[in-house]
Amino acid sequence: MSKTQKLTQKQKKFLTGVAHGLNPMIMIGANGVTESLMAELESTLEHHEILKIKMAGADREDRKTIVDYILEQTGAQLVQSIGKICVIYRKSQDSDFDLPK
Repeated sequence: MSKTQKLTQKQKKFLTGVAHGLNPMIMIGANGVTESLMAELESTLEHHEILKIKMAGADREDRKTIVDYILEQTGAQLVQSIGKICVIYRKSQDSDFDLPK
């Protein structure tokens, strides 16, 4: 999947179902988005492909800004964002994770 190809509604629904049982793997605290957090996010995203991220201590506009920044920097796509939790997806190089068409 290229960075420009958008997820279909069917794919988003499938990924939302997959993410439902996941615990947040990345926690963004009071320090916000740091270089070390982005490095950890990048390696975790490459390994897992789908991540649930929890943002503590940020208001709605800050959370949107953080999510937009993460998506821009990682090339991932937003699957779902509800409150302080968001789910992102990026297909890795050696993926065996099959999305519905």
